[in-house]
Amino acid sequence: MTLKVYAHRLSQPARAVIVFCKVNSIDFEEVMVDFTTGQTLSPEFKEINPMGQVPAIVDGRFRLFESHAILSYLATAFPGVPDHWYPADLFTRAKIHSILDWHHSNLRRGAMPFVINSALGPAAGPVLGGPLNPQAANEVEKILRASLSKIESLWLKGNAKFLLGNFKPSIADLSLVCEIMQLEVLDEKDRERVLGPYPKILQWIENVKSATNPHFDDVHGILHKVKARLQSRLESTKNSAFDLRMKPNSKL
Repeated sequence: MTLKVYAHRLSQPARAVIVFCKVNSIDFEEVMVDFTTGQTLSPEFKEINPMGQVPAIVDGRFRLFESHAILSYLATAFPGVPDHWYPADLFTRAKIHSILDWHHSNLRRGAMPFVINSALGPAAGPVLGGPLNPQAANEVEKILRASLSKIESLWLKGNAKFLLGNFKPSIADLSLVCEIMQLEVLDEKDRERVLGPYPKILQWIENVKSATNPHFDDVHGILHKVKARLQSRLESTKNSAFDLRMKPNSKL
């Protein structure tokens, strides 16, 4: 039976799983589940993932959720996946797990809420979205910056092309870069303000893209569409406000 990947490309971990499958020529069916509208909370989907989140996979009778576990499984269960993604060497594999464990309680805790509170707001949907919250964005930006600094100083030392000084990407590289890519929905000024101080991060992102394209860019195309919608909405709001100011009988 064909592997089924339940995902939504607006989800950072879901994108990592999809890119991994495409890069490694794993035959799969992508099943879109819209977490922004609460579809992941339906009884039908909770039969697949009781946590009500994407991604999740079904491989025959085997079901699995949590992106890091899924990536580890895919790297070992499917023939032909190059060793650099999830090395057989025990010590290297343990270090990859260390980075992945760190990811959820640090980088993800900063990046995701920062984007929601500073850019997406209601566009994140009725489940995750809400009014933009600059104060909350400022607080989680501190976590995001601390995480980016940690990556540069600890895992991208010297001229390291990928995490841990590896010459080719691992599932940790893919997972963390897909997380940081969420910043693409910010306007250019804000993205540069946040990522500009971290040149090693910027080069690392380009290295992962280069190693996984054209699939990486294809899967992340949704972010450019979201950014375009946000910019269009902002321009529309500005124009409406301008028109209102120009009306001679305006009450404002």
